[in-house]
Amino acid sequence: MGKGKLAKFADMERYENVFQYPYSVIDNVPFDMKGHWCEQYFHNDNPIVLELGCGKGEYTVELARLYPDINFIGVDIKGARMWTGATLALQEGLKNVAFLRTNIEIIDRFFCAGEVTEIWLTFSDPQMKNVHKRLTSTFFLERYRSFLVDNGIIHLKTDSNFLFTYTTYMAEHNSLPVLFRTEDLYHTAGIDEETRKILSIQTYYESMWIERGLNIKYMKFRLPHGIILTESEREIELDEYRSYHRDKRSPKDTAK
Repeated sequence: MGKGKLAKFADMERYENVFQYPYSVIDNVPFDMKGHWCEQYFHNDNPIVLELGCGKGEYTVELARLYPDINFIGVDIKGARMWTGATLALQEGLKNVAFLRTNIEIIDRFFCAGEVTEIWLTFSDPQMKNVHKRLTSTFFLERYRSFLVDNGIIHLKTDSNFLFTYTTYMAEHNSLPVLFRTEDLYHTAGIDEETRKILSIQTYYESMWIERGLNIKYMKFRLPHGIILTESEREIELDEYRSYHRDKRSPKDTAK
């Protein structure tokens, strides 16, 4: 039997690779490592890549295994899930991995300008009812730009047709350079071996969605500084489900 939540939270309090700053803490305690992640934690000058909404941290850990010369930080608010990846990273002695337990809405409080080179969004909740909660909305893209290098890369890997279409429209509407896009990742020919190696990393939930017959969609695009970002007004058909084993919970058929 696995550890209970209380035991996992106790572990996380003493883990050297975990930093916990939910809303209730960050309002009262400044994050002194902002701008100093490489110097004070990683002890190198390697690039920093974030995974936002990392869940159990499988993707963060696997990326760290593949790329020992890049620093990876998994971000999520749910500590009991994050415990899995944080524990594994410690057991394997992965020094290029850290985990930040916080609300993504305040992610800009933890990194300074130009400190991050890439962001991964892996199977984020599509948030079909509330545009401001979508992790590729202008609300979040503006926050990312405060710490992402100019023309930094954002990766989106998702089972949600709604979120994928919304992000595609956002990129088109704001003329964001799209570097790669596929609506069926595992049945797309011509993907180079290096890219396929990265994209073949599968999380627990991804494997369930594949078994369910859902196509996995992926795109990566650049986020330039110095342009005004606005929302697209195009209507998008809602997903038939909200997430695994849950329906779309909306009487509407489309949303913006």
